[in-house]
Amino acid sequence: MYFVDIIMPVIGSLLLVICVMVGVAFLTLMERKVLGYVQLRKGPNKVGFIGLIQPFSDAIKLFTKEQTYPLMSNYISYYFSPVFTLFLALVVWLCIPYLTKLYSFNLGVLFFLCCTSMGVYTVMIAGWSSNSNYALLGGLRAVAQTISYEVSLALILLSFIFLIGGYNFLYFMTFQEYVWFLVICFPLALVWFASSLAETNRTPFDFAEGESELVSGFNVEYSSGGFALIFLGEYASILFMSMLFTVIFLGSDIYSILFFVKLSAVSFMFIWMRGTLPRFRYDKLMYLAWKSFLPFSLNYLILFIGFKVFIISLI
Repeated sequence: MYFVDIIMPVIGSLLLVICVMVGVAFLTLMERKVLGYVQLRKGPNKVGFIGLIQPFSDAIKLFTKEQTYPLMSNYISYYFSPVFTLFLALVVWLCIPYLTKLYSFNLGVLFFLCCTSMGVYTVMIAGWSSNSNYALLGGLRAVAQTISYEVSLALILLSFIFLIGGYNFLYFMTFQEYVWFLVICFPLALVWFASSLAETNRTPFDFAEGESELVSGFNVEYSSGGFALIFLGEYASILFMSMLFTVIFLGSDIYSILFFVKLSAVSFMFIWMRGTLPRFRYDKLMYLAWKSFLPFSLNYLILFIGFKVFIISLI
């Protein structure tokens, strides 16, 4: 009995990691296809049937290339920061609301916030340990951006915690049986989506990887396996933020096929933004976080607290 209790979460975790990695592989393929059609050209369509094997050939190419590292870099932190980037992007998936209770997460919201906060350090260390000015500047930008937008994300989550009365993501499903939170809190959903774009360093907020001004940003000195791990971590977090948006605003049973249709639609929107919008100006990015999103999410938080107090007083 005890052996089964130990071995089942391990097998479940491995399956989860494998499924996320396969999802990431095909998310990159979807991105290249969608961007191809946005730019009136075809995406990858030669390797396998309509390019389905392309992500795997890319992975083989990246991981078999020669690993280089700058002579003046801080080697240990330079080497391990991409590993931790991917590790944190995969660990955060453990708070996914399984009804089978793979891991019993009554504090899933707090776990998510802790993991995303830790992600800041990996980017900062990757930029600093490369000992390159461009990489350091990209890392500093990413840290300032991520910290700024985490504040609004945390406040929006806090609003919903007051509304549903718990930290478990399962509550979001039970509370949205009849009406989605997207319908009730549409402005909050827009702010959450914009903050998710900033949190995952995606266009139009991709200042950590601003090719036009920073060569390639904090990952400029990485090649082959190190670059691939950073890339995988970024796309795993995009997939996770899409899943979180679906759970919070488009509440659906995780065992229904509709949940995965919504997840794909939100992931498509991440790619659509990249194909459509130009890069923001950096000072405007900061103004948006501190002068628009912060007061907005605080006002909603006060409104939700008022609702909760009103309902309790009626009871």
